[in-house]
Amino acid sequence: MKACYHCKNVLEVSETIGRTETCPYCDADVHCCLNCSFHDPGAYNGCRESQAERVVDKYRSNFCDCFTIKDAPCKKNIAGAAAKKKVNPLDMLFKKAP
Repeated sequence: MKACYHCKNVLEVSETIGRTETCPYCDADVHCCLNCSFHDPGAYNGCRESQAERVVDKYRSNFCDCFTIKDAPCKKNIAGAAAKKKVNPLDMLFKKAP
């Protein structure tokens, strides 16, 4: 499953991704280092591909020929967690006697 690095929403993309493609949810660039399977912040120039040229701005689209979109986990179900009853901490501190 392919997901946007910025908003973590699932992307419906083909095998080849154009340089100007953007995420339909947050408008972030898809063809950028942060969506690439070779991106590794700990590696030299932030890339595990030895033939790739250096890219300074990892958040913006680039002309890298080595780009392959990585598999990423999609956004977690936040609505289910928010649906739980919220407890006011003051109510827990100053409980009313039944």
